[in-house]
Amino acid sequence: MDRLCRATGLLLTLSGLAHLLVFAVDGGPWDGPVSWRKPVTFGLSFGVTLLAVAWVTSYLRVGRRLRAALLAVFAADCVVEVGGITLQAWRRVPSHLDMETPFDTAVSMTLAVGGGVLVVVLTVFAVTSFRHRPTGPAGMALAVRSGFAILLVALASGAAMIARGVVLTRTGHQEAAYHSTAPLKPLHGVSLHAVLVLPALAWLLSRTSWSGTTQRRILAGAVVCYAAAVAAAGVWAALTY
Repeated sequence: MDRLCRATGLLLTLSGLAHLLVFAVDGGPWDGPVSWRKPVTFGLSFGVTLLAVAWVTSYLRVGRRLRAALLAVFAADCVVEVGGITLQAWRRVPSHLDMETPFDTAVSMTLAVGGGVLVVVLTVFAVTSFRHRPTGPAGMALAVRSGFAILLVALASGAAMIARGVVLTRTGHQEAAYHSTAPLKPLHGVSLHAVLVLPALAWLLSRTSWSGTTQRRILAGAVVCYAAAVAAAGVWAALTY
């Protein structure tokens, strides 16, 4: 399953990069509900996140079958999310919160349900990281737990964006729905990749000759800095929401 997740994550990442080339050739707006930005950013983000989660969960004390099952669901959901977003970009219609036609509604609802599946799977991994101390080199347990804790902020902000957008769409404010996600995007983006950045730092520190105590202190400082960045993004979201 790890090999499959790595291959899938790499393909999603390459899809994002390929659409960056499409944007360079085709042009058009970068912002807005209809742009090449979405298949680029979502392809890269989901690809990197899948690679990160597959790697980081190897440090969790969880049954092999349960971990494999959760990773399989997560990988399939990542493909569905990126696939739906990419499909709508090529059709030149919004991928999220678009209820204009039955097909667009089906795609939007599929992406919303997929987001719910992501929340469930990643929350299970997060809870597991706190129930049983993760393995790995000095500081890895703190890195994994902090990464998953901050990732939960990303999941909550993502759910809030979808919920607010759906409410606005259902009440006839379609254009407002498209723009309602802007305040939470920085918070969502910053907190999403802590599960990769912090464990990667712990791994890099383990390759140095520094003592375990020094490694843990550096990592603790990095966690504080990352949490401060998330808090700043949260304050900005609260002021502009």
